[in-house]
Amino acid sequence: MTVSPWTAAALAAALVSTLAAAPAAQTGPTIKFTETKLANGLRVILSEDHTAPVYSIVVHYNVGSRDERQGRTGFAHLFEHMMFKGSENVGPGEHFMLIFNTGGNMNGTTNKDRTLYFETLPSNQLDLGIFLEADRMRSLAITKENLDNQRNAVQEERRQGLDNQPYGRTDEVIDELAYDNPAYEHSVIGSMADLNAASVEDVAAFFKTYYAPNNAVLAIVGDIDPKVTLEKVRKAFEPIPAQPAPPKVDMTEPKQTAERRLSLDDPLARLARVDIAFKVPPRTSEDDDAVRVLGTILSNGRSSRFFQKVVREQQLAANVTAGRDSAVGPGLFFVTATVAPGKTAAAVEAAVLAEIERVKAGPIEDWEIEKARNNSKRTVVGGLTSSLNRGTQLAEFASIFNDTARINQRIDRIARVTAADVQRVAAAYFTAENRTVVITQPKPATKGGQ
Repeated sequence: MTVSPWTAAALAAALVSTLAAAPAAQTGPTIKFTETKLANGLRVILSEDHTAPVYSIVVHYNVGSRDERQGRTGFAHLFEHMMFKGSENVGPGEHFMLIFNTGGNMNGTTNKDRTLYFETLPSNQLDLGIFLEADRMRSLAITKENLDNQRNAVQEERRQGLDNQPYGRTDEVIDELAYDNPAYEHSVIGSMADLNAASVEDVAAFFKTYYAPNNAVLAIVGDIDPKVTLEKVRKAFEPIPAQPAPPKVDMTEPKQTAERRLSLDDPLARLARVDIAFKVPPRTSEDDDAVRVLGTILSNGRSSRFFQKVVREQQLAANVTAGRDSAVGPGLFFVTATVAPGKTAAAVEAAVLAEIERVKAGPIEDWEIEKARNNSKRTVVGGLTSSLNRGTQLAEFASIFNDTARINQRIDRIARVTAADVQRVAAAYFTAENRTVVITQPKPATKGGQ
C-alpha cells in the first residue's frame, strides 16, 4: 500500500475549509496507514508523515480495570507504573533517562478498558523506541522490590488524586452506585486493601495473561519509512511468544428499573455539587453518535442549553458540564453541576432535568445540530495534527472497534445525526428510572472548628 502523508499544514488548512463549508460538505482529512498482523498476533499500524523529523510509538494493551477480579483491583493501573521499572536489558529508571536524553517524551495511561504506553522521539531514534517497548513486553522485571515501590507510588497517587481531593469520593461512588456489574463498578486506581494484598505471583500472572503481543496493538506514526519500520518491528517483536487469549469479560449490565440516589458530606468541598449519571449504550452502538451530539447541545460552550438557562438566566450553578464517558461497554452520560453560593442542590437538579425534558419535547434548532457538526470537525481535525494523537486513535480504533479506518469516518458519522435522532436517544436513555443521582454537600464545621 502506498502511503501519502497528511501534513500538519494540510490539516490546519482542512480545519479552516471544513468549518467554513456548507452543511453538505462534511468530509474531513483522510489519514493513510498500513496494517499488518505479525505471526504472534501483534497488530502493527504504520502511518507516514514527514512534516517534522519526529515520530510517535504507541502500544495499546487490551486490558483495563474491567479485567481485574474482585479482591485484586488496581492491577491494570499498577502495571502502568511497573512497566517503567525495568526489563531484561533496561535498568530501573533507565527508560526515562534514555527517552529524555534524546529530547523525547513519554508516558502511560490506564482506564477501564485499556492501558496505553507511548513515546515521541526524533526520527533518528526509531530503533530506541522499538527496542524499549519490545524489551518490556518480552521481559518486564517483576520483583518484590519493584512491586513494593510502585504499590506505594500508586497508593500515594490515590491519596492525592481521590482521598484528599474535593469531590474525590463523589467521583468514585457514582460508578459504584450506577453499575451492577463489578467490571465497571470499581475505580481504575483500585482500593488500598487490594493493592496491599497483591503478591509478586499475582502480578506475574497478570502480566503473562494480558501483556502479550496477541493482546496488543502497536502504532508508529510520523517521519518513518513504513517498509523499513515494519522490518525493525518484526525483528524486535515477532520473537515474543503469544499467550492464550485472556478470558472474555462479561460486560452485560442489567436494566435499571428505578432511580438510585445518595447524599454525601464532603469536608473538603466548599460548594455543593449535583452529579447525575444516565446509563447509555456502548461506544460501539449506533446510538453513540446521537448521544454525543446531545452532550454538545446541552453543555458545549456559552450557547449551550445548560449555560444559558441554568448558569446565566437562573444563576443556579457556577458551571454545568455534560458528556458520556470513554467506556467501551455500557457507559454513563454524566451531568455535573456546581451549585452557586446561596442556591440549593434541589433547585439545580430540577433545572438540569427540566432542560433534558425540553430536548425530548423539542424543538431542537437547526443551529444546534450544525454547532455539533462544526464542533466535531474542529475536534477531529485538531486532534489529528499530532503524531501522538494519530497513533493513539489508530490503535484505539483497531483494538476497540476492530476497524482502524473508523479514524476517517467520525466527521461523517456526526453529520448524519438529526434532531430526531437526538430526541430519540434522550427519550430512550435519559429517564428517571435510568439515572443515578449523587448530591455532595460541604460538611458543616464541627463545634469548636475541629
